[in-house]
Amino acid sequence: MSAVRVRGLRKRYGTHEAVRGIDFDIRAGEVFGLLGPNGAGKTTTVEILEGYRDRDGGEVEVLGEDPQRAGGPWRERVGVVLQSSSLYPLLTVRESLRLFGGYYARPRDAAEVIEIVGLGEKADDYVRTLSGGQKRRLDLGLALVGNPELIFLDEPTTGFDPGARRTAWETIRNLRSLGTTILLTTHYLDEAEQLADRVAVLRDGEIVREGSPAELTGGSGETEIRYRLNGDDVVERTADPTLRLNELTGAALARGERLEGLEVRRPTLEEIYLELTGE
Repeated sequence: MSAVRVRGLRKRYGTHEAVRGIDFDIRAGEVFGLLGPNGAGKTTTVEILEGYRDRDGGEVEVLGEDPQRAGGPWRERVGVVLQSSSLYPLLTVRESLRLFGGYYARPRDAAEVIEIVGLGEKADDYVRTLSGGQKRRLDLGLALVGNPELIFLDEPTTGFDPGARRTAWETIRNLRSLGTTILLTTHYLDEAEQLADRVAVLRDGEIVREGSPAELTGGSGETEIRYRLNGDDVVERTADPTLRLNELTGAALARGERLEGLEVRRPTLEEIYLELTGE
């Protein structure tokens, strides 16, 4: 079952076509990563799906409705976490969640949301006293308090230190375990590799590759083999690693030697992304 269905989506700004007839589906309950450099069309696509921007062509269904014409009941089913937001500094975390929960017909309990986003120790602290990472978790809590079926996460960990990023990842995994569908945009490729069930890579308004992170990295034509020979580091790339490893190890054994520092690795998602986007 698809939570999001996009067919032939197009958007033009003057003479510039920002989105050029893209197709993709997001299955209910999965984390879907939308990746691409600045200017690739990510923000435009997401804003169309959120109902904030009209499209020029194509068909879009989000939770069974066209976001361009959907009303209040549909919006209650969607949560949005923007890159930056304004919080009420003189409210506590708990008060903020209760306030925003009051805008919805069937909100999630504030105490439950506090536990999901990992702010239990800060529940009664004022927002102005929170760190940047804690405020970002509160942003996520405010999107979650309406009990949405689908959440849009736009660069959720920008500016986080490594520890805060790991905590945010656990929060996102918690949401997925609750059955929430998540559309994630991020510039951190390791984040997409860790969290996303599938990703689509945008370049110049077109999707140039789509699949699971494992499919994208495993589908690369070459595997890298590293080893040391006579004190020198050797790097080889091969389309048939099994055969090449057999040749290398067989030759080393015949010489009565060991291949020191032997390492076999597939390209990372970041390397595939850079190759696809030409960065």
